[in-house]
Amino acid sequence: MAFAQASPLYRNSAAPIAARVADLMARMTLVEKVQQIRTAWQSKGEMIDDLAFNPAKASAAFPDGIGHVTRPSDKRGVPGITGASGGTAARWRTPQQTVEFINALQRWAVEDTRLGIPVLVHEESLHGYMATEATMFPQAIALAGSFDTGLMERVQSVTAREVRARGVPLVLSPVVDIVRDPRWGRIEETWGEDPYLCAEMGVAAVEGLQGPGKFETLRDGKVFATLKHMTGHGQPEAGNNISPAQLSERELRENFFPPFREVVRRTSVGAVMPSYNEIDGIPSHANTWLLGKVLRGEWGFDGVIVSDYGGVHELATLHHVAKDLEDAAHQALLAGVDSELPEGMAYETLVDAVEAGRIPVELVDTACARMLAFKFRAGLFENPYGDADYAARITGNAEARALALEAARKGMCLLTNNDGALPLDPGSMGRVAVIGPNHAIARLGGYSSVPKQTVSLIEGLRAIAPQADFVTAQGVFITTSEDRSLSAVELAPRGRNLELIAEAVEVAKGADTIILAIGDTEQTSREGFAKTHLGDRVDIDIVGEQNELVDALAALGKKLVVCAINGRPPSWPNVVEKADAVLECWYAGQEGGTAIAETLLGRNNPGAKLPVTVVRNEGQVPYFYNHKPSARRGYLFDDKTPLFPFGHGLSYTSFTISDPRPAKMQFRSDEPVVVEAQVANTGAMAGDEVVQLYVTRTQASVTQPVLELKGFERVTLAPGEKRTVRFEVEPRRLAIWNRAMEEVNEPGPLMLSVGNSSASLKSIEVEIV
Repeated sequence: MAFAQASPLYRNSAAPIAARVADLMARMTLVEKVQQIRTAWQSKGEMIDDLAFNPAKASAAFPDGIGHVTRPSDKRGVPGITGASGGTAARWRTPQQTVEFINALQRWAVEDTRLGIPVLVHEESLHGYMATEATMFPQAIALAGSFDTGLMERVQSVTAREVRARGVPLVLSPVVDIVRDPRWGRIEETWGEDPYLCAEMGVAAVEGLQGPGKFETLRDGKVFATLKHMTGHGQPEAGNNISPAQLSERELRENFFPPFREVVRRTSVGAVMPSYNEIDGIPSHANTWLLGKVLRGEWGFDGVIVSDYGGVHELATLHHVAKDLEDAAHQALLAGVDSELPEGMAYETLVDAVEAGRIPVELVDTACARMLAFKFRAGLFENPYGDADYAARITGNAEARALALEAARKGMCLLTNNDGALPLDPGSMGRVAVIGPNHAIARLGGYSSVPKQTVSLIEGLRAIAPQADFVTAQGVFITTSEDRSLSAVELAPRGRNLELIAEAVEVAKGADTIILAIGDTEQTSREGFAKTHLGDRVDIDIVGEQNELVDALAALGKKLVVCAINGRPPSWPNVVEKADAVLECWYAGQEGGTAIAETLLGRNNPGAKLPVTVVRNEGQVPYFYNHKPSARRGYLFDDKTPLFPFGHGLSYTSFTISDPRPAKMQFRSDEPVVVEAQVANTGAMAGDEVVQLYVTRTQASVTQPVLELKGFERVTLAPGEKRTVRFEVEPRRLAIWNRAMEEVNEPGPLMLSVGNSSASLKSIEVEIV
């Protein structure tokens, strides 16, 4: 016929996406639709021979296509690989194997399935692509401590390039949860406790991954991001992962929602992942108010909602709000969960449930249409393939390695520096004893794979100062294993550690200076994803015999410099008291050893700040700087102040920050508040300072925090150099949720405070009229 098309409309890349989706949906069977909202992870084993994709096996196991495949870079599904959460290279495909698997999978999907629908594949990229040879940047909490959104955008852009080169268009990052409990093992994955900092880092990260602003189709070399975990995940009951979040709607709207909302407002973020926990009795994966009314309704989110791994079936197996997997699938679809990760075991029940009339087909259609639109937006129908040669050229290359080193340098946070103990002078420091469980290993933290190279602290020191006299000792071991995939975690034997402490003391006796590298391992602070795989702790001080090692070395009376290499904030009062200097390094990424060495020896001036309040002990938890006026009255027999305040971080030079200078003393409620401050380097060394702007609202209709961060800027200044920093706070950033739960910028006093930490501020009061 004259109007007949040469090919179906959905194959026409010039057609509107909505029309392509409608055309394809009209051609699909119910089973094909359900397959589009399911996922394969362990069932990768049903489509491979060893590691190679087998089209015949795939056709037999998945006759109606495959919608989504989980982590093509790992070996899940291969016999003997029951877990693939990190650890050793044995659990991972090589880059070449990953591309070969993805390309063979996509050729089968496009050429051998009835409708030729390509497969969506996703990967993890918390602080770099979690796959072999990819660049491992500093852990998320370290990137946040840089207070540098430009750096964040560049890091995520390199990550996106490495991921997309292998044929992957979706990553399950960033984490924009605010965190308020250091007992929680996932604190290292976050950008700290402050909603504004998390929001700005979130926007920067998403724009690095996806490209800037709003768009319909994904740009070349970019990947869709996933905001997670919505929400309350960072303040679980008793600090236990996935436990209930005891949070009111006001608390959610004031603190936990803003990072998610801001990213949705300013970007075209592709996906959102609900959290495992419940809020007010409703698990997030079944929360129609959270995902429907708020996320899709109030905020206008138009991407896909993907479940956290197991989050749908846990409605039945953990939360017990669903009677079975079918009921769990029904509740998740009602809430708007479009794709069940990692395996789709609940959504597998949907075909029978729909055919029997127990679940409306419209729910499946809605989810399927969103997933198809996502694939069209990602360009998968035009090019779903990876490029192994290009991936080899750009993955972990010199440019990426240089950026990883820059990020590590900018994440160094100097916590204490008594009598100018740092930097060390290679010409006069004498023999240096480098001791501790973290001195000879590059700790990368959670959600890491095996990069092309790593640099440990001792390797970095010897490379930076090859003529120096370094001697080493283990000091203690923290755990019996370095494999973070293992479920069981055992502390190293005490008897052996006491012997190692004695040996370290003997080594240190012959040295002039001691560098002590202590902290965590990837086992002692991690995601507790099962009762058999725990990661949260009730004791937040350093574990094992590390404090005894500190005591023994401090007793020698020599200069003692501590490098904190860790994912959990350093609530180490004994260490802080005994050390001459404490440098917070976090997990500094693959180039961390070089950055730490440069910082110790004065070649890098630390300029990072703490993105969290560091408590003295777990009895102060939860502790966050933006508390309400009635909080923090004090305790019997203890100090109510934190060990280190939010925003704290020292430098090898000195800075002064002027009083805030507002543009005027009264601002209308519909105009931005503009304020300036001058920062000057008054020391003898170039360095970075982070100028921080906080506000305080009083006389409001509902109680307000004593401080709220509303602006920050990291500046680099030469000795004697001055710069004026300007902040413009939009009215929406000052709006509060009043007694009627309406968002309004109320008139009244507004205190503007600037400084270099939340505990060192100069203030002036203006008025909103």
